[in-house]
Amino acid sequence: MPERTGFLFCADPLRPNRPDPQAADEVAAVRAAGAPVALLDHDALLAGDAAGAVARVARGSGPYWYRGWMVPSGRYAELEEALSLRSCALLTGAADYRRAHELPGWYEVFAALTPYSVWCEGRPRDAGELAAPLGPGPGIVKDYVKSRKHEWHTACYVPELTDRRQLAAVVDRFVELQDAFLAGGVVLRAFEPFVRGGEARVWWLDGEPVLVTAHPDTPDRRPAPPLDAVREAVRRLGARWVTTDLAVREDGVWRVVEVGDGQVSGLPAGADAGKLFAALTAARPLR
Repeated sequence: MPERTGFLFCADPLRPNRPDPQAADEVAAVRAAGAPVALLDHDALLAGDAAGAVARVARGSGPYWYRGWMVPSGRYAELEEALSLRSCALLTGAADYRRAHELPGWYEVFAALTPYSVWCEGRPRDAGELAAPLGPGPGIVKDYVKSRKHEWHTACYVPELTDRRQLAAVVDRFVELQDAFLAGGVVLRAFEPFVRGGEARVWWLDGEPVLVTAHPDTPDRRPAPPLDAVREAVRRLGARWVTTDLAVREDGVWRVVEVGDGQVSGLPAGADAGKLFAALTAARPLR
């Protein structure tokens, strides 16, 4: 196994021998940390051509952290297999990726720290029946990975979950807009009111917080949440590179809004990428 941990970045679709320019700052941070960079054809991977996607990855290189655009869990498993056929390895395996990336994978260990949620695979046959365990009150519609919060009133927020007509309309609109990008299925979450202070994104490596940043949507705000309870949940989850988004509820209680795989979580503008990638470069495969 090579001594140095590498990073697998998405290639520029227009100049496939170079990294995607949107990752330029991160690539620079990786190279400053002394880590090698390999390139992935993200479009080929999403199209089902995993072998073609990794054709520029040198045989026997790695191990690698993937760092790039979101990848559906099934495609990530194909990526892992394609790399293994080139005698390479991913530091986050497919099972760990799915567990951190999709809400049904992480929800149980974070249940006491995050809004009450229910879900189903695909589109619900009866959204009202799915929502029943949540009881009365407002709710949020999302899929296993993302919401459509920028279409808040039409495809995300439901003022009253027991209003079956309105709930069905929001769910239908959400599924329509997600279309082929619907990840896993539909999730309904109890709505909790948060104060307007922005979210904190915490970057965890092997159960320890490496970096606390703002959320990419509010890069000028960086709350400082307590982390003891979240640390325990992250360790129980067992995935290596994880992000948690935290916000403070109106009653002063900090809550986990979202969990994600760190490989596909966004860094906000101005974040200390050097600190994060130096820690990741020092990581080694677990024996």
